Amino acid sequence: MRFSSFEVASGDQGPEVRVWGDADVLVVSAPLPGVLRARLFPEARANTLGFPRLSAKRSFALRPDLPMGAPLTATEEGSEVLIVGDGLSLRLDRVTGAWRVLTGSGESQRVLIQAHSWSGEAPTQRPALDAERFNLRRTRLNLDAPDGAMYLGFGERVGPLDKRGMHLTFWNTDCFPHHTETDPLYVSVPFTTVVQSGQAHGVFVDEPWRMEVDVARAHPNEVRWASSGPELDVYVLAGPRPADVLRRYADLTGYAPMPPLWALGAAQSRWGYRTADDLRAVIQGYRDRNLPLDSVYVDIDHMDAYKVWTVSCANFPDLSAFVKEAGAQGVKLVPIVDPGVKVEAGYDVYEEAARGDHLVRTARGDVLVGEVWPDPAVFPDFTRPEVVTWWAGRHKFFADAGIQGQWNDMNEPACFSLRQPRETEGKTLPYDARHGTRTHLEVHNAYANGMSEASRLGYAKFSPNIRPWVLTRAGYAGIQRHATVWTGDNTATWSHLALSLPMIQGLGLSGIPFAAADVGGFAGDTTGELLARWYQAAVGYAFLRNHAALGTADQEPWRFGEAVTDVIRAALELRYRLLPHLYTLAHAATRTALPVLRPLALHWPADEDAAREDTQYLLGEGLLVAPVLRAGHRRRLVYLPAGRWAAVFNLSQFGPVHAGGQHVVADAPLDTLPLYLRAGTALPVTEAAPHTTSACWARLTWLIHAAPDGFVGQLYEDTGDGHAGGRLTRLVGERQGERLTIRREADGSAGTFEQRETLHVLGLGPVREVQGAASFATESGVLRLTLPAHWQTVTLTLEPGEDGADAGVDANPTA
Repeated sequence: MRFSSFEVASGDQGPEVRVWGDADVLVVSAPLPGVLRARLFPEARANTLGFPRLSAKRSFALRPDLPMGAPLTATEEGSEVLIVGDGLSLRLDRVTGAWRVLTGSGESQRVLIQAHSWSGEAPTQRPALDAERFNLRRTRLNLDAPDGAMYLGFGERVGPLDKRGMHLTFWNTDCFPHHTETDPLYVSVPFTTVVQSGQAHGVFVDEPWRMEVDVARAHPNEVRWASSGPELDVYVLAGPRPADVLRRYADLTGYAPMPPLWALGAAQSRWGYRTADDLRAVIQGYRDRNLPLDSVYVDIDHMDAYKVWTVSCANFPDLSAFVKEAGAQGVKLVPIVDPGVKVEAGYDVYEEAARGDHLVRTARGDVLVGEVWPDPAVFPDFTRPEVVTWWAGRHKFFADAGIQGQWNDMNEPACFSLRQPRETEGKTLPYDARHGTRTHLEVHNAYANGMSEASRLGYAKFSPNIRPWVLTRAGYAGIQRHATVWTGDNTATWSHLALSLPMIQGLGLSGIPFAAADVGGFAGDTTGELLARWYQAAVGYAFLRNHAALGTADQEPWRFGEAVTDVIRAALELRYRLLPHLYTLAHAATRTALPVLRPLALHWPADEDAAREDTQYLLGEGLLVAPVLRAGHRRRLVYLPAGRWAAVFNLSQFGPVHAGGQHVVADAPLDTLPLYLRAGTALPVTEAAPHTTSACWARLTWLIHAAPDGFVGQLYEDTGDGHAGGRLTRLVGERQGERLTIRREADGSAGTFEQRETLHVLGLGPVREVQGAASFATESGVLRLTLPAHWQTVTLTLEPGEDGADAGVDANPTA
């Protein structure tokens, strides 16, 4: 028998059930409702000193304030042990070690996951410096992969949304540039949402060690995990909807903080903007052409000899003065920060790091020296709390200059070469580098989390009244607590434009609600058509940054002639008109973990066409965006899920209403972005502006597509920065017979300001009477109402027998 004993015990995080035999240990706990943890430690007798007790484990992913877990019960039922805790149960076969997690009870009970086998290897006695000292497939877990099950997420990945049939590696890697089949990339999140027959559950393996997962590729009916670490820490998250899985994952690993409004506006960046005058010219170029702009990014050229936390006096004679100058034009400066610290006597960052023992060391105990942009370079050990605290203190340099955000780059960590050559995988530190008592093989994937945590802590200390904007290239599970992610060094090609959507959607399904790709492509030369279409596709990115590499063709919006500039201006203005809705989605993400840019699979998991669609996306549940992603195309096929969908191209061209559950053809000349508004949706929009100011919208329009029973919409408003509370407004329309009552319900306060609102309502028949509006008119089937200040209720009386909700619905436009 593999397992001979079990007991209910008290662990570091609350009650747990420990089961063990001659060699192996399984520890089960219930950290949160609907979440079950199974800590698998094969060959534990040979790998631990306290067998069968396991030592406490520090997680880089879990939120630090996680409450104590719930009580569990354990009973013996024949050859099985049944463990029950807070909504889920685990059945372990004591003979074979197979186990399964179930939800519900009685006839409604359903198996979420089934583990066929798990195994490990005892440590060998190889010499410490033997080239074969690392067994990269030390601990294994094989899970059942039912027919038809989809596997979504797994962090930053190329390929389709459903990763079934792929073999994936978790090892954050500096890829310049990455390609449409590159694996691994920069962000490792070993968390997947499994969708089968419209129901979902999640599997999160909390191991920062180098790890691989074969998602029913080599073995079509199994998902096989293989870690280089001694154990596998598995969390099973109940659904039944994908949104429920994301919420439980965020309950476990933390919610993303609210971004400042300015970070949602347009940004311009380039590796090659060397001086303050370069940035002045960029800002002036935007303002001269009436192009919205909220931030400019400055790359490694701003530093003195690539020394982090310095500024080149030749390029930026007065950094604080420039930050104020740009701020007067509504533009924030966002500098880059790399973890590599130049080895230079007298350089205070290096001297502090060495004196405080804050650096990664070699297996022999020497400070590890390599090369990144500074040469030679050493690396802070962000896996240790004291180093995070020290690095946070360095942010006073930026805070004193008035800077409110930064992008953390090269933090996989990237290392081009080593002074002490060792076994490495990719451009990074060797497997046996030491992070305190841990090896780099164990903590590599979590390195960037500590760096971004330090950034957020630094701004909280030195600029406590702002919301800092922290952008990161690399990360591990839990990174959403500290930073926003961009998809790294992409390429100016049509394939990378198309690839950006499933990559961002996959990150959203991995618990990272704020993610985006570089607009226009980083490597290579873009074209006017590609750049214009990319700006259209990026209208719903969580943030929007045009970024290009040194040596590539200029790709500011005006570089390709007036016609292209006009298209990009229209796309940027559309982005700024949508800011009330995008800001509301951002606020919702901090509470629900639902991403800003959403795949259709999130809301229609039972619709196979919707669940596998990754060339279009949703902003909320009711606005569908279908950008053109191929060169020379002026129309595209669009899938509309269940419901009625009104064409609202560019939010200004109101077209036909289509029944859902079908594909439609969208005409999309270069100046057109296909958009569809679902019946029952009220969408808050505003007027375009040169830059953001406050998220209290003085001019507000609700674009409404009325369903037969009414509609609903939400708007979140606050100052756009800082930590004061805001106001959440619900717009509710209820239809009873010939009467439609529209109510405005607000909770909280957004300060005192004059707000002018209008309603544009689609999907209604002729209106006989309106009460509560200042004025109204119907034009081309759209009812436009102007509302008085501080309005609460508007009542519409429709003509008898008229129901515009069904009028003009195209039930089969592709037939």
